[in-house]
Amino acid sequence: MLPDFNALAAFVIVAEEKSFRAAADRIGVTRSAVSQTIRKLEETLGIAVVSRTTRSVALTEAGERLYAQVAPAFSGMQEAIETAASLRDRPRGQLRLAVSSIAESFLSGPMLASFAADNPEVRLHITVTDEEFDIVEEGYDAGVRLGEVIAQDMIAVPVSGEQRQLAVASPAYLERFGIPGHPRELTERRCIGWRRAPNLPAYRWEFAEDGREFSVAVDDAITTTDMALMIKLALSGAGISFGMEDSFRPFIKSGELVPLLEEFCPEFPGFYLYYPSRRNMAPKLRALVDHLRAFRQGAASVNG
Repeated sequence: MLPDFNALAAFVIVAEEKSFRAAADRIGVTRSAVSQTIRKLEETLGIAVVSRTTRSVALTEAGERLYAQVAPAFSGMQEAIETAASLRDRPRGQLRLAVSSIAESFLSGPMLASFAADNPEVRLHITVTDEEFDIVEEGYDAGVRLGEVIAQDMIAVPVSGEQRQLAVASPAYLERFGIPGHPRELTERRCIGWRRAPNLPAYRWEFAEDGREFSVAVDDAITTTDMALMIKLALSGAGISFGMEDSFRPFIKSGELVPLLEEFCPEFPGFYLYYPSRRNMAPKLRALVDHLRAFRQGAASVNG
């Protein structure tokens, strides 16, 4: 039978203090409790490790050998505990985030850049991915996804306002093929589609009419896992593309892309930073949550 961890810890303290009473004061228990713990340790080992007199405590030869091997391990564990506990004092360490590739407002740069500048001891590691997985199981501190797909047991903090998806095309494409009047007409057009992974089907384009949602299975002439490539192809006149309005907005503003079928494109809940629990929240994650809220509030006041 292996000795109890607490018994070994008590033995190390007795060896260091050379007194049951001093060891009891250091541990925060009674002298008799320490004495009983050492006695049980000796029974488990089958040999005495402490020599007791009315005035002193000394280690036996077996005790000396045990202390020589156990004490460094406990010292290392104490150092490890102190190192781990130090992370509660201020934001530092690696902060791992899994972020959807279409979370444009989060990935645009300014918010993350200002967070990194304000928290120089935090090392950001951002995985841009659209795969669905358990962030806790995979070792991430938090994730960013659309609110509608986040599990209900997660804590969620808004990253963006409401979002919507749009169909877009270049002026050159529309001049050549005309503007579709209804989403169902898309089945007869050259379309540029997105898929989350090569082995998965292309994403169905979702719309709404008279309060009823429906999807259109377009016959994609081109599909890709990369939203940036979709935009480049649409800009080049390769066809009609479909995605988050935030991704297309700069090109719509410049006139390089034209939004289509807007009356069939309703808004829906936007992106959220999500994580498993507020209990014993790491300062690095708390700092990101606070910074995100402050950044969005500042942006809202400027735009408002």
